[in-house]
Amino acid sequence: MAVKGTPSWLGDQNAATAMRLLLDHGPLSRNGVGELSGLSRPTATQMVGRLADKGLIEVVGEESIGRGPSAALYGVRNDLAYGIAVNVDQQAVRSVLVDIEGTEYPIAHEAVAALPAERGAARDVARAVLAAGRAAGVGLSAIRHVCVGVPSSVDPRSDELSSVQGLPGWSRRSIRRQLEQALGCEVHVDNDVNLAAVAERRAAGFAPEDTFALLWIGYGIGLAVDVAGTVLRGASGGAGEIGNLPVPRGVFDPETEADDLEGLLGAQALDRVGREAGAGGHTFERVLAGEPLPERVLEIYAPRLAQSVIPVLGVIDPSLVILGGPVGRAGGSRLAELTRRAIRDHTRWDPTVHVTRVSDDAVLGGARHTLHDRVRETLLARAVGSDEDENRSHVIAARLRDLG
Repeated sequence: MAVKGTPSWLGDQNAATAMRLLLDHGPLSRNGVGELSGLSRPTATQMVGRLADKGLIEVVGEESIGRGPSAALYGVRNDLAYGIAVNVDQQAVRSVLVDIEGTEYPIAHEAVAALPAERGAARDVARAVLAAGRAAGVGLSAIRHVCVGVPSSVDPRSDELSSVQGLPGWSRRSIRRQLEQALGCEVHVDNDVNLAAVAERRAAGFAPEDTFALLWIGYGIGLAVDVAGTVLRGASGGAGEIGNLPVPRGVFDPETEADDLEGLLGAQALDRVGREAGAGGHTFERVLAGEPLPERVLEIYAPRLAQSVIPVLGVIDPSLVILGGPVGRAGGSRLAELTRRAIRDHTRWDPTVHVTRVSDDAVLGGARHTLHDRVRETLLARAVGSDEDENRSHVIAARLRDLG
């Protein structure tokens, strides 16, 4: 890094300014960089030249400027740094490549049943990274970041998972460190519902100051709270782990024998509701297959779901409660309305309850947004620093192939 205040340092800062403009606005000519930065044309030419010398940008087209010769348009190279988003859950491991342009690459999918008997964090994630690279037709050497969503909270202080119940073969301890040592690149591990909330914020068009609570209903039940664009994770990463909250007796469902919210609302509980409603067994399995929930199931299930929303209203008072996960989507707007009605009829609250507006894999979506920001930061850092050690690329590729 150049010494602050020196001409070299100033040149790096100008180069970073040009890089931000190219990332924000897309391809620009030297004149375009000068106009948007407010700097002189000679300075803009130097800024662009510095980035070109570092191999960070390339000519991607031409811009007509009247009767004179066309001006070259420069764009950020898309092949310098990639991320891999990974979603590991009880059904499958899904992964997708992420680049700075936000290209829609194919999602690699491997069912849990197809995974090797000897599973583990490094092996599962390495296979997912390799699969995503193959699906996108991209080599491994430019992979710089991996973001993994898991059905567990992650303690940022101890680097431990709270549970590996849905992750056979995984170790709870030093999860990020073991993945980074195995893969040779930066790894971010986060709770799946927290990542889904990141996707929700980007998809739903919230006002900057809005607060929302995302209630994720799947195999179990989880919560993510977004306050003005920041997901609250808590001191130990356990914010939103509401599955173990005890069930208040005799409020909406005096007949229930569940001790906690997971027992009241999880996959096995939904199957029991299905049988009670006369819809037969395996209700949760049918939800995973994409079937909507029958009306009678919704009528029984919604008052129980309301019990999980009330503590959130009392503590957070969010602008909006969002129902996500496979059960939330299967219940649709009808489940949202029945849940709101149960709350309104038995408490003083009258919340706004909606179904998730993320149509695709929300966990992968949140990981993709997280990675796009990290790839951007990596490219900006390269604009002001020296080129990365080329040996690092070979290390990443070799380690991934060994694990895969």
